[in-house]
Amino acid sequence: MLSKQPFLECRALILEPWSVFVNDILHALLFLMLAGSVFVALILLERRHLARHQRADAYDTRETLANIGTGLMYKSVDGVFIALIVTRVYDWVQARGLQWQAPSGWMGFVLLFVLTDFVFYWTHRFMHRVRYGWTAHAVHHSSQRYNLSTALRQTPMFDLSGLILLGVVPMALLGFDKNAAVLSLEINLFYQFFIHTEVVRRMPAWFEFVFNTPSHHRVHHGRNPRQIDTNFGGTLIIWDRLFGSFVAERDAGKIRYGVTMRQPRSLNPLHLVFGECVSMWRDLWHHKDLRILWKHPDWVGERYPDRAMPEPLPDRAP
Repeated sequence: MLSKQPFLECRALILEPWSVFVNDILHALLFLMLAGSVFVALILLERRHLARHQRADAYDTRETLANIGTGLMYKSVDGVFIALIVTRVYDWVQARGLQWQAPSGWMGFVLLFVLTDFVFYWTHRFMHRVRYGWTAHAVHHSSQRYNLSTALRQTPMFDLSGLILLGVVPMALLGFDKNAAVLSLEINLFYQFFIHTEVVRRMPAWFEFVFNTPSHHRVHHGRNPRQIDTNFGGTLIIWDRLFGSFVAERDAGKIRYGVTMRQPRSLNPLHLVFGECVSMWRDLWHHKDLRILWKHPDWVGERYPDRAMPEPLPDRAP
């Protein structure tokens, strides 16, 4: 009589990864529903507040819906990508890394959170300084408005380009728990939603010195020369102060939102999330110059001025 053991082992090999995948997807959907509900409620409250203070133009309904659409696309792909790819890469790297035992309890998580923000700073800086990285971030900067809905203006290219791995692989190398590392990154990104506002002008001085705030992040979203490539921190602003990329809002001049080149002319979410990637590959095909991949996003317009894209749209009417 044939033994059932090989069959049971084979079934376990198939069902166990599937069970983990489904569990990860359910967690992602739960986070999407809970966080999404908070985000939409706060967006509506901010819009109402601004309308009452003669700032109705701070929101545009079509753009707000497009921002929410890009955010849904991003988090849907993000959940699947983390479940299918990130967790497996993390396990593989962790098994070959330092396997350092972090302090237990809240002290260990605080250390992980600070390291997560440090890694985010350099990943974020890379996305601004390198054209390939910019394909995963340009959409977030392309709005000429700055409100809470702008925080949701994201692209699944962050996952599909592999850049999400830059944010978690260092933690795997050190030996931090996988679930704690993902949670730390999610908290970092969750915090950043609240700094995309013009309603809050300044926080207390000590808070402004240590943490990223609406004031600091407004500068980051500016497209004037003094504002470009500044204030890359996620939750903390200390890295910008340490590495020379900090600019205070009072020193930044008048802030004009948007991008310097390839400003989108459409609010189609698909165009918004994939437009910069398509543009990069089109430039590569036309110029046959691989340097486009690692040069600054504006380099192609400077190197090939005959093919430079048109200037961004004029500032929206006040």
